[in-house]
Amino acid sequence: MRTTRVTVAALLAAAALTLTACGGDPAKTGDSVKLISGQTKTGAATVLDRPFDKPDLVLTDTTGKPWNLREQTKGRPTLIYFGYTNCPDVCPLTMSNIAVARKALPKADQDKLQVVFVTTDPERDTPDSLGAWLKAQDPSFIGLTGNFATIQAGARTLGIGIEAAKKEADGSVVSMHGAQVIAFSPKTDEGYVLYGEGTTVDDYAKDLPKLVKGDTP
Repeated sequence: MRTTRVTVAALLAAAALTLTACGGDPAKTGDSVKLISGQTKTGAATVLDRPFDKPDLVLTDTTGKPWNLREQTKGRPTLIYFGYTNCPDVCPLTMSNIAVARKALPKADQDKLQVVFVTTDPERDTPDSLGAWLKAQDPSFIGLTGNFATIQAGARTLGIGIEAAKKEADGSVVSMHGAQVIAFSPKTDEGYVLYGEGTTVDDYAKDLPKLVKGDTP
């Protein structure tokens, strides 16, 4: 699998270009990361030469209790994804791919890995609805909801742009959001690897054993 190294500055500068409309026209939307060099990165892992700090977020988990992202993922290999449960395609596919790849890990490594799904549509994604949706994906997945502005600010620190959910002319509600998965190292608690929406089950299955150890894929 190809690995590309890119600066955090490039990702932050490109956040506005990486919004994906779930169920939208793939010719108009996507998760491609525009690099400063003018190249486009899609698919395989992107290793960051300057890792992201973990967002300082305290949100609400699926049991209705406060959940401190930094404290409760400290020293744990962690994947973080921002999306919403009413997404018709990208979000469920991403979480399903991770769920299938996670099950291929040895049991001890499965127990170490934390997968955190932060909603971009907190008005509709209540703790109960978010919990039910994630349970169908993988019961171990952690779901977080809360104030939209807080979530948006946290996502922005990772170079991920999100917009408030909007009602379309046909009555559907769409949440525009970056479709990147960020992997955080158990060694440093920093986000050092990024995956786009084109990442497959096989890609994750190949990389997760290394990510669990905090190694570079």
